Amino acid sequence: MRELSRQAAADDEPFVHHADEHLLVLEKPSGVLCVPGRGEDKQDCLSERVRRRYPDALIVHRLDMATSGLWVMARGARMQRLLGDAFAQHQVDKRYVAVVSGQLRAALPQEQWTLIDLPIAADWPNRPLRVIDEERGKPSQTRWRVLSHDETSNTTRVELAPLTGRSHQLRLHLRSLGHPILGDVLYASPEVCSRSARLLLHASELHFAHPATGQRMSVRSAVPF
Repeated sequence: MRELSRQAAADDEPFVHHADEHLLVLEKPSGVLCVPGRGEDKQDCLSERVRRRYPDALIVHRLDMATSGLWVMARGARMQRLLGDAFAQHQVDKRYVAVVSGQLRAALPQEQWTLIDLPIAADWPNRPLRVIDEERGKPSQTRWRVLSHDETSNTTRVELAPLTGRSHQLRLHLRSLGHPILGDVLYASPEVCSRSARLLLHASELHFAHPATGQRMSVRSAVPF
């Protein structure tokens, strides 16, 4: 596996883990939008910064504004379609690391994966929040395993492998276990939220077949917390 440490970069110069004529793998900082939002104050975003250097870069998927880590952009419409299909067909293996409140214990041995299978729907009266909803929700699955416990801070570090890609899926699924992510302003209590200045959720690994060459790609981002 190829492992690249992040390097210091100017705020408007994204760090690029991988670049070729077909695609880019970038490092998204926490607190930066992937795409422009509503309002003049939300026009600065990672995709626009990237296009200053790579004018043909196109959106394939998104990360929450508060989440940091690996993010893929396509170069050209054909690659956008191929990469989009790969994400939609669950052919991209994504891994995240999070720090959650409390001592999260798995029924299985620590090194094995446990599945969360809870459907997610939009919480329309409270948008952009999402809710677990057995009737209206779309199928949503996340595998997780414990990496370590910290009894002093009463936290657990977990690795996550989402099998689906619903909005806020990891944040909501962890809260459903009773262990919200530290710094989560949407789904954690004020006390848990206040324990970190940022959401402690990082997209740490991507594994997928290069859409042009078929070569297996593995990229890792060091967890900044």
